[in-house]
Amino acid sequence: MESIFSFQFYTLAFFISLFIYLGLSNSGISSSNDYFSAGRDTKWYIAMFSIVATETSVLTFISVPGIAYRGNWYFLQLSLGYIVGRILVSKFLLPLYFSSNITSIYELIGERYNKNLQQIASVLFLCTRVLADGVRFLATAVIVQVLTGWSLEMSVLLIGFVTLLYSVSGGLKAILLIDSIQFLIYLFGGLIVVIFILFSESFSGFQNLFEQQKFDIFKVVTDNFLYDPLFVINAFIGGILLSFASHGVDYMMVQRVLSCKDLESAQKAMIGSGFFVLLQFSIFLFAGSLIWQYMDGEILLKDREFSTFILEYLPLEMRSIMTIGVLSAAMSTLSSSINSLASSTVIDIFKQKLSLYKSRLISIFWAFILILIAIAFDETDEALVYVGLRIASITYGGLLGIFLIYHINNKINSFQIVLGLISSVIAAIILLNLGIAWTLHILITLTVFIVISYLAHFLHLLIFKR
Repeated sequence: MESIFSFQFYTLAFFISLFIYLGLSNSGISSSNDYFSAGRDTKWYIAMFSIVATETSVLTFISVPGIAYRGNWYFLQLSLGYIVGRILVSKFLLPLYFSSNITSIYELIGERYNKNLQQIASVLFLCTRVLADGVRFLATAVIVQVLTGWSLEMSVLLIGFVTLLYSVSGGLKAILLIDSIQFLIYLFGGLIVVIFILFSESFSGFQNLFEQQKFDIFKVVTDNFLYDPLFVINAFIGGILLSFASHGVDYMMVQRVLSCKDLESAQKAMIGSGFFVLLQFSIFLFAGSLIWQYMDGEILLKDREFSTFILEYLPLEMRSIMTIGVLSAAMSTLSSSINSLASSTVIDIFKQKLSLYKSRLISIFWAFILILIAIAFDETDEALVYVGLRIASITYGGLLGIFLIYHINNKINSFQIVLGLISSVIAAIILLNLGIAWTLHILITLTVFIVISYLAHFLHLLIFKR
């Protein structure tokens, strides 16, 4: 047992040291612009892997296999919509960003309207990012606690400290490179589980899985589509709009492709990430289905299915690799969040380019905020991956609406947009309380935003004419 523990310890120490080394080796940055934009020469495939690593994180590890374990593959419908959403981002938003020579996408709002609206958009991003990544940290603590026996606080502090070290030292360039490695590590972790079960003596084939409809992808029947987030139409449209918003107006995601050298590279990274997310979700859903059969459908605590299997059934050597995969997934999202939060704070809130030293201090500040929120967050009765998506849906409709109006109508003023934003956030809160399918939230809040903004605009015209 002692030798096995040593093996796990040294494996963990090796990968953590690798991440820190890569961060320190990329620390030759001379300005805050390099710190936040990685010199704008990132290879498209590095940016693509970083997008996938950032958006899925450890939620993929615990929630997605758990969804398949408890049910089927309906979640995959969202991924099909994700691809379409990223194509829309590549066609309508990325050309705008690259032609404007900006660092933060919210600078466009300040140039078109005013700096106050730019700050409002940035604050919405900051609030959404902090809350959503608080859920991701909770998800991290859940599985790390099970696999290692560490306390929740210890898990969060260790991951937070290591991530902070390489994020602050190497900036976005180091983050993108390490994200790519971390993505490959935790994808390999999912494949390990699949291969282990398929080649185990107890695997009895797929017949029972098909009979129990564990591989069903499309949900074409529903009792009430307003309350069914995974009804095929809701899931597909919700996936499109969620991806359009998250990868088009959430700065953390857009920051990755803005680091590419040109528009074509950014578009390849954006669209390619959609197909890799589809592949990734397929692997982890497949793992969840296989675990259900391997464990004879044993009833387990929600979101503990994957970690329980790793802990109780995988050989200890494999378990150490899976632990590295979990930590990699957690760090990829945290590092990206730290850098994008700091970048938006410097550019949109302070409205000036600070020194590299001050930019790093702001990164440290946001890292500690994320760590504190992660420790304070409580678990819910809902799959954590859904909780994270529901949080994002509160502000994404309004943010997406701003950029759409930017495209189609330059006569609507900032006051009318603020009315639309307030209305969309209120609508999102009402939808949450009513229990309306979360996959419809962005569609409804976006509609509310546009209707209220245009209504305010027309009322202004009528009053002005009088």
